[in-house]
Amino acid sequence: MAPERRSWNIQESNEIFSNQPSTSQNIASSSIVGLRGRAVEEHAMHACIEQHQRYPKGLLIPKLRWNEAALTDAYARCEEVTSEFAKTFYLGTQLMEPAQAKAIWAIYVWCRRTDELVDGPNASQITPEALDRWEQRLEAIFEGRPYDVLDAALTDTITRFPLHIQPFRDMIEGMRMDLVKSRYETYDELYEYCYRVAGTVALMSMPVMGINPSFKGPMEKVYKAALALGTANQLTNILRDVGEDVKERNRIYVPMQELREFNISEDEVLMGMHSPSSGRTDDRWRQFMRFQIARARQLFQEAESGVDMLDDKARWPVWSALILYRQILDAIESNDYDNFNKRAYVPKWRKLASLPQAFAKAVMPMAH
Repeated sequence: MAPERRSWNIQESNEIFSNQPSTSQNIASSSIVGLRGRAVEEHAMHACIEQHQRYPKGLLIPKLRWNEAALTDAYARCEEVTSEFAKTFYLGTQLMEPAQAKAIWAIYVWCRRTDELVDGPNASQITPEALDRWEQRLEAIFEGRPYDVLDAALTDTITRFPLHIQPFRDMIEGMRMDLVKSRYETYDELYEYCYRVAGTVALMSMPVMGINPSFKGPMEKVYKAALALGTANQLTNILRDVGEDVKERNRIYVPMQELREFNISEDEVLMGMHSPSSGRTDDRWRQFMRFQIARARQLFQEAESGVDMLDDKARWPVWSALILYRQILDAIESNDYDNFNKRAYVPKWRKLASLPQAFAKAVMPMAH
């Protein structure tokens, strides 16, 4: 029987928060004070590498109060949520070993629930205090005290793989940014945001993917490639969703400084730079988008250098995800850069047609 379909929205979390016991822990201390931009990413990356080296088999934490049947159901629900809300991402997990796929589903669901706090149907009700309470729950997950069975799936995952808490904390900080920040002046500002909401996922996932035992170089090289893929994915999301973010959230993520360099005003972005009457996209926007897409493609290229260093069981799904996500950039171009009125997507047939290419790259590392 398929697991019961759930509605993953903030209301569920609010109810949990209302019953959440208080704690004297100072949540602000979990964010590294004074670090900004790429320094935030560097700090978390080195913490994750150290964890990976010290606890290769996962953390030793108290035994869970949930039995195997409950955990099996929790992982099944995590799979359902992943397949419903992240179809391209889920397709990649179908190519993983079962233990890897379950861990990635548990990580995704935690990330999804976190994102729903600021982008869900009741996001307007969320306060900084609610995010503080969510971070308290995160600390409990890593201490072996999960609040509910979905949290327990993540606790179970960290007993099997060497995940570090810092990227999870950093993602919550990214949600705090979304509460107060709707414009990004420079690319450096945007880069930090991309790390906090997507690069963090790369750091969470790396211990699950694993590193090829034959690779004798520094772990930093592999982790940096993973971070490049996370940033590339988020930049691709941002470019795909320009119109949606403007209309539904009054957010402009592309750097304001760079808009001005292309003689584009904030008001023009808010109005949309595609003329319904002529059916044409403004030439300035085309040039701006070409510049943005080229940067995202460069990051995808940097990410390629690390895929062959992954464990052989992880290379095919990661190559698949990289190729499939990069195709969204092609779709934006095919839409004449109109990301105000058209959503760029990759049709299922093209996704499936890409799998053999990804498999060839996975089984013949360094041959491409």
